[in-house]
Amino acid sequence: MLSFQPFANPNPTSLYSSTSPSSSFPKTVTPPKPHLPKPKYSTSIRSLLQYNRKPQLSGETPRVVVITSGKGGVGKTTTTANVGLSLARLGFSVVAIDADVGLRNLDLLLGLENRVNYTVVEVLNGDCRLDQALVRDKRWSNFELLCISKPRSKLPMGFGGKALVWLVDALKDRQEGCPDFILIDCPAGIDAGFITAITPANEAVLVTTPDITALRDADRVTGLLECDGIKDIKMIVNRVRTDMIKGEDMMSVLDVQEMLGLALLGVIPEDSEVIRSTNRGFPLVLNKPPTLAGMAFEQAAWRLVEQDSMQAVMVEEEPKKRGFFSFFGG
Repeated sequence: MLSFQPFANPNPTSLYSSTSPSSSFPKTVTPPKPHLPKPKYSTSIRSLLQYNRKPQLSGETPRVVVITSGKGGVGKTTTTANVGLSLARLGFSVVAIDADVGLRNLDLLLGLENRVNYTVVEVLNGDCRLDQALVRDKRWSNFELLCISKPRSKLPMGFGGKALVWLVDALKDRQEGCPDFILIDCPAGIDAGFITAITPANEAVLVTTPDITALRDADRVTGLLECDGIKDIKMIVNRVRTDMIKGEDMMSVLDVQEMLGLALLGVIPEDSEVIRSTNRGFPLVLNKPPTLAGMAFEQAAWRLVEQDSMQAVMVEEEPKKRGFFSFFGG
């Protein structure tokens, strides 16, 4: 005949208690919860909460921001169009000035090329009023475009930084009200057009790509901006490819930030939709569904409103590959 013995706890530190004489089965107790240290950082995702509120406008209005780079083809005009419309979608009044006299392209990216009848040259000559030269976007009525001159036209000899300062002052005093942002699309290079564009600005957005030629020009432009008295300079790194960064064929955003020493406003990934949106005159931020580059421009506009910056994230590099600087003997 089989007999069952009561369970005895061999380990007094076990999660089970020892048996009592009145019971042949063990009595279970609730194990104590381990003491975990509190995290030093907040685990809440704050980026999801941004869309539940409107960003708080920081600084005095109007905020006159020049978007420059030094090197051509890095995305200044694309940045001006997408950041400007993002600001308008956030509820702020925006005037975008295309300061590129000879190679005007901002109206093409916005799809407003057929509506530009008057420019600043006609305003200065007395042929039209300032409100007639401003082209209002039909999609967002609080966004307006102002072109300096028409293509293949000659500027008057007296046009320069003082004329652009007068234009900004006229926008401040107009009857419709002072705009919240005045974005100036700066031409490439560091010649007279560059000096004219940066004269009325009190802050700058430097657009660059992670290549050596663009970084050399960006570093030169940063020094010129600081010499002109513009201390608030933020950087947008455009056309970033993480696959090339992992393969050490492209500099990372951390490398770019270390070389230029500027606060980071946004990181725009490489996106083939940029070419399609440019040809259609339909900026990326208006696409539905949104693209990665369009969302990055919206986040950059959000940080611009609150005068905030972002922190670059390190991308893990693949082993056993030659580094980018190894081609230069580094």
